[in-house]
Amino acid sequence: MPRRSVLLFGGLVLVAALVVAITTLVVVGGRDRVPTGSQTVASTGQPSVGGPFNLIDQDGHPVDQTLLDGKWTLVFFGFTWCPDYCPTTLAALKATQDRLGDRADNLQIVFISVDPERDRPQVLKDYLSSDGFPEGVIGLTGTPAQIRAAADAYRAYYQKVGEGEAYTMDHSLTVYLMGPDGKFRNALGGDLGPDRSADVILRAMDRG
Repeated sequence: MPRRSVLLFGGLVLVAALVVAITTLVVVGGRDRVPTGSQTVASTGQPSVGGPFNLIDQDGHPVDQTLLDGKWTLVFFGFTWCPDYCPTTLAALKATQDRLGDRADNLQIVFISVDPERDRPQVLKDYLSSDGFPEGVIGLTGTPAQIRAAADAYRAYYQKVGEGEAYTMDHSLTVYLMGPDGKFRNALGGDLGPDRSADVILRAMDRG
């Protein structure tokens, strides 16, 4: 092979290697690091999921991250106009609660709206009282800036899609299991189902 061709081939190999390396860094640094099944983000043992927030509950009371203290908590982000995932998830969490038996008494569910424009406290209260949803779900909303800060703390993605009254919200689907110390323990994907979700929660409770 002529020397010029060898140099050209070597240059192409180097460029390809750099592209692979950069792509790997982008994937690792993006939201793909947020767990989507029953796996935790592991590298240091202290995944950066969860943190301070200041929001308003469905009764109009201000709350912060101390809401999580002392109880196991399932946190997920959605909105009341969600046509499928959010009501399906709430129904699945009710079934999960049923499978936990008495240990469900130490588990609370927190629903954080990503649609503060429509999800005022009373709207959340009416929605979460729907038949088939778990009893006692805590609905949280706030200003757009407060919602963004909470979502960033949990590394949750959301984005408004469309214009006018018919807009919807694209959002990530992870349910976060937080311990009584307010720290992240695990994540529940929508594909787990109530039985496996209950098993993940019980194993986390047993570990403390």
